[in-house]
Amino acid sequence: MTTTEKKETTKTPIKKSAAKAKTVTKKETKSAGEIQKLRIRVRAFEHKILDSSVKQIIDTALRFDAQVVGPIPLPTEIKKYTVNRASFVYKDAREQFEMRTHKRVIDILNPSPKVIEALTNLSLPSGVNIDVKMM
Repeated sequence: MTTTEKKETTKTPIKKSAAKAKTVTKKETKSAGEIQKLRIRVRAFEHKILDSSVKQIIDTALRFDAQVVGPIPLPTEIKKYTVNRASFVYKDAREQFEMRTHKRVIDILNPSPKVIEALTNLSLPSGVNIDVKMM
């Protein structure tokens, strides 16, 4: 039994050192590669307006030979509101309303300054919310 205990004790330090070595290599590859990513989150209440504005963003990015990933549809956020129909007595009579927020994500890999300038000059329809992050 002592031999099996010795084997188990020798295995655990090897696994820890291997895990440390893997994390070091991941950090080195991130700093060496330096892939910049422009993440665009687009939100709207109507999906038709959202899809047309996403298409406009992608066409603009592709015009300047940018590498585009997406559009990736995110889950639709649904907010539901329940309201009494009458103002006083009739508790059983209620109406339900909901607001749906449709979302898409677009990633542009290694964007050039021309692409960023063209995207800032885009005129999109009202009701479309855009969040841009550099990653």
